[in-house]
Amino acid sequence: MDMTMRKDVPEELTWDLSLIYASEEDMLRDAERMKTMAKTIEDSYKGKLDTPEKINACLDEFRELYTIMELAGEYCELAVSVDYYDTYNQDRNDRIDRLITNLMSRLSFIRTEICAQDEAVLGKALEMASANKGYLADIIREKPHQLSAETERVLAALDQSKNVPYQVYNMAKLADMKFPPFKVGDREYPLGYSLFEDDYEYEKDTDVRRAAFSSFSSKLRDYENVTATAYNAQVQNEKAEASVRGFESVIDYLLFPQKVSADMYHRQIDLIMEKLAPHMRRYARLLQKIHHLDQMTFADLKIAVDPEYDPKVTIEESKQYIEKGLSILGEDYVDMVKEAYRDRWIDFARNQGKSTGGFCASPYGKNSYILLSWNERMADVFTLAHELGHAGHFKACNSAQSVFDTDVSIYFVEAPSTMNELLMAHYLLKTSDDRRFRRWVLSCMIGNTYYHNFVTHLLEAAYQREVYRIVDEGGSVNAQTLNRIMKETLQKFWGDAVEIDDDAALTWMRQPHYYMGLYSYTYSAGLTVATQVCRRIETEGQCAVEDWKKVLSAGSTKDPAQLAALAGIDITTEKPLLDTIEYIGELISEIEALTD
Repeated sequence: MDMTMRKDVPEELTWDLSLIYASEEDMLRDAERMKTMAKTIEDSYKGKLDTPEKINACLDEFRELYTIMELAGEYCELAVSVDYYDTYNQDRNDRIDRLITNLMSRLSFIRTEICAQDEAVLGKALEMASANKGYLADIIREKPHQLSAETERVLAALDQSKNVPYQVYNMAKLADMKFPPFKVGDREYPLGYSLFEDDYEYEKDTDVRRAAFSSFSSKLRDYENVTATAYNAQVQNEKAEASVRGFESVIDYLLFPQKVSADMYHRQIDLIMEKLAPHMRRYARLLQKIHHLDQMTFADLKIAVDPEYDPKVTIEESKQYIEKGLSILGEDYVDMVKEAYRDRWIDFARNQGKSTGGFCASPYGKNSYILLSWNERMADVFTLAHELGHAGHFKACNSAQSVFDTDVSIYFVEAPSTMNELLMAHYLLKTSDDRRFRRWVLSCMIGNTYYHNFVTHLLEAAYQREVYRIVDEGGSVNAQTLNRIMKETLQKFWGDAVEIDDDAALTWMRQPHYYMGLYSYTYSAGLTVATQVCRRIETEGQCAVEDWKKVLSAGSTKDPAQLAALAGIDITTEKPLLDTIEYIGELISEIEALTD
């Protein structure tokens, strides 16, 4: 279980960034090209964006530059994400980030000048536009919150500085935290961030699992003040910009680009906290019963219903599972899966300094890049299917839409990924009639897919909402406050079914989503849509699949409610969420029945 250094990882377990640029020199040439293109745009259009024709001509050139910026930025950032110990890649990433920030500041006149035009000019520009239509529509929508040209230029120039809290968080978490080994009996166990979250949280030996949690939490506590300071800086920055732009609250400001209402946001949190909690308490008590635990603690919540039945899965075996599980989405989709494995889109490696969890980056015009740490668990298969859901989504919309129309609302962005997890589970259920196998698959759905999205991230969202309420009232947060809010949130959800101690209160330190706006709640929002669409596919077959493919291709040309409607789901009401919560309860009831 020892973690290797990145330089010692076999190449076949790593992703291939040469699919973006064949060499660093090629990327640096694009960096120089960005400077030239930005100067040309500035010289040609600054102070002159007063006609529909000039507006669209400028955006045509900016669109090309924006694509190159994305490629160079992703190339450098992806290299950092797999090894936070590599100072060369960090320096290179900072240099490119500074360059992009500087160029975007200089080009901020594009939005301010377009926004300053009267409605007739904007309307005509929108009417003439094709690839620029979404960008122009967003500018018109943002007009009430637009500031002066100089203010917008200064704010754009500060973009890199605004990322400092997240950088501090990552450096503390992935570079500075060194976890000592812990002992259980006479045996010593190694410990690291990924080792804990990918292994020990699922460890069936209660003594080892709880000792790992205690040791892990002890190290987190050493960094709680610096992490809280970074987070407070983040939320204060957001509050300042929300106020400057005329939003009533930080939440309103952060929801604005998502194109959803505050009611949809609050509904997601409130209904799950109220309606799902009783079902999950039943699940916690079931785990306690199965494993003969004296008490159910926070450290016990991710153990498997049947750990003896959880098969080891090799990377090659995962390929077979995923190809078959996602085959319902069509031959083209399966071809993408095969390409992802063959051409090294996926970074499977487990090494020191690597980002935890999983993500998928999809630079426009290129393949996707998927990060995870492979542990030979079926949970990894679901994680990989999830990230391939993002890859399939952006392959479809990047192929069909302008780069300006691929910025899908984060409210919806987790729907294609969680859909793949459900399709995998439904495929597995059809492969065997064995009762124990069925219980195992259902428990994977609850313990992985629904727990991760409807519990872990939703509780983060409930906690995050309380933080923003404090900030909106003019307050600030520190480690003590954040520990209290997280502990109270966990206690409210789990009631007397789970003991929530001071170690559990540190959970707020473990997720990067708080530096990405209101992201955490969107996991449950996306899975709500995915659950309902998956049930449509089960009952209606190919027509539902075709509707889903239209959604994947639509990109950001539609808002979340429109995307869901295209898939046959009405998320403007609470019904899809209530139906999904009821479905989760039914799955837990069936697991209980199969356990007796």
